[in-house]
Amino acid sequence: MPLAVPPPVTVVIDRHDDVIHTHTALAAHHPSSGRLTLHPGPGTTSETGLAHDLLATLGKPPLLPGGFPGGRQPAWEAATAWMTALPVTRLTVLRAHRLNPRRTMRLLQLRALTGIHLTLVCHRPRLPTALHQALQTVNHAITTDFEAARRHYYGTAAAEPPPAQTPARSEGGWLTLPALDRLVSYDSPTPCAAPCAPPLIAWRHRPPPVLLTPHTAQRVAHRLHGATAHPRLAAAVAAALITGASLQQLATARPRDYDPAAATLALHDRARYTDGCAAYPVPPWASIFLQAAACFARLLSGEEQQLLATPGDRAHLLRVAETARLRPPQPPAARRQGPAGHVEWDWRERHETNRYEAMLAVRTRPSQG
Repeated sequence: MPLAVPPPVTVVIDRHDDVIHTHTALAAHHPSSGRLTLHPGPGTTSETGLAHDLLATLGKPPLLPGGFPGGRQPAWEAATAWMTALPVTRLTVLRAHRLNPRRTMRLLQLRALTGIHLTLVCHRPRLPTALHQALQTVNHAITTDFEAARRHYYGTAAAEPPPAQTPARSEGGWLTLPALDRLVSYDSPTPCAAPCAPPLIAWRHRPPPVLLTPHTAQRVAHRLHGATAHPRLAAAVAAALITGASLQQLATARPRDYDPAAATLALHDRARYTDGCAAYPVPPWASIFLQAAACFARLLSGEEQQLLATPGDRAHLLRVAETARLRPPQPPAARRQGPAGHVEWDWRERHETNRYEAMLAVRTRPSQG
């Protein structure tokens, strides 16, 4: 949530629907520099449709997988969560004269929650009545000057074009990550009913997951951002990679268990199936996903809302990981149980179960005298 009052809404009057306004605003779009330009899709007036457009502008698939109470997809909550976590400071909305009152109020609420600098471009000689009435509720300024408008699109006095982006490398190959080995383990820890502040993990019962190199962490983050708009699912995959925990244990986390100041995530295990209740260090690359998930949970229901994916989200979670081309180590070809290309998430579990059963068989075999 914003720490200060957001700047006034800027309204740009493009009297003659000059193409230079649209081209300049679209050229200013540069998410990594904190600038978004939203061009609402034609033919729809729904609030959810505008949220989907915003998620697409953030580089995310617009639809959130899974079922939701009342059948209402929390697309605005997801968009707000991502804009809170990501370094987005400016949002320019083209074709603002077509916004109906509900869409306009959604954008104003987004500004209040995130603190962004909101610029609305009206491609008409004057404000339509609906937009004029909505703006009476907020501090705003109107400009007809193109140079002033360009400064708002870019947020800099010089209004220079954005720096050239390095072409993305091919992302087609799988990243095989041992930390995902336990994601589908069959342990069953339960969350703590009262607030719990456990110590840092001591790794007495299992080795810690291998730290990702900066290059691999960058690739993982890039893939996760593009794989889903659902903050919980993206954060759950990120959390699995930094903790090596199972989905059941990840589901014990609540928003209060993520401490951004200390950069830790607490997971719970009162019965000590694995490591007991423990806090895990959160590297910077994963913090954005956890910040988005914490904001998303609070927007939905508050502190009692689960922070990460739940066991009921298992199919969606694995699909997100596979969409991002992330997988655990796979069995040798001779031991595969699925078709070629199919990710076997429970290979480690099967392997350990078979080894344990073989040990029991040896111990219980009658001696021959």
